[in-house]
Amino acid sequence: MSFVFEPIETAALPIVDSEQQYPVRRVYCVGRNYAAHAREMGFDPDREPPFFFCKPNDKESIVAVPANQAVDLPYPTQTNNYHYEIELVVAIGKDGKDISVEDAKDYIFGYAVGLDMTRRDLQMGMREKGRPWEIGKAFDYSAPIGPIHPIAATGEINQADIHLTVNGKTEQRSDVSHLIWDVSETIANLSTLFELKAGDLIFTGTPEGVGAVVKGDVMRAEIAGLTGITVNVI
Repeated sequence: MSFVFEPIETAALPIVDSEQQYPVRRVYCVGRNYAAHAREMGFDPDREPPFFFCKPNDKESIVAVPANQAVDLPYPTQTNNYHYEIELVVAIGKDGKDISVEDAKDYIFGYAVGLDMTRRDLQMGMREKGRPWEIGKAFDYSAPIGPIHPIAATGEINQADIHLTVNGKTEQRSDVSHLIWDVSETIANLSTLFELKAGDLIFTGTPEGVGAVVKGDVMRAEIAGLTGITVNVI
């Protein structure tokens, strides 16, 4: 088969204690999945059905952050309010649709630490007009992600400290147990909307404390039991 130009290469993430890599198929994100974060964004955190948005899966959007190394993240264009959002990322390991909550764990390949970087001013502008969020969420270098830890090694992660520092100061801190919709519930709900496939990533939501970074800032994102990531804003 020939193409009019070379196909775009999708992203791949390192897997802890493996020579293999995890190929990224799709990137789903859950909106407002911690009650305190929903409140700080001006919303009622009652347990309404979760909603989702997507990020691109190309290498220009997914930034693979190696263990024990910092990566540089270019400050994006068209924004003056560039926000961090630390999230537990779930990697799907097999195909499925209409998955039950009880069976959801069987579809998890592993977990990683991720940052849902956001052009907040652009996102809010679109929200106020009732328009999609893509320009605020789905831009280049918007998703730094650390190495994936297979669930066989970690077990299910339903409780774990999650925190982010900027220049050494803690800005976000919570526990994964505070998710409004936990990982299994999120997988089950998402699988009614899309057939999930091996290679899909799910950003599960961010806790309270989101805020802006500027050029020169250093972010450190950590979730207990997983490899943390360090990102320099340049």
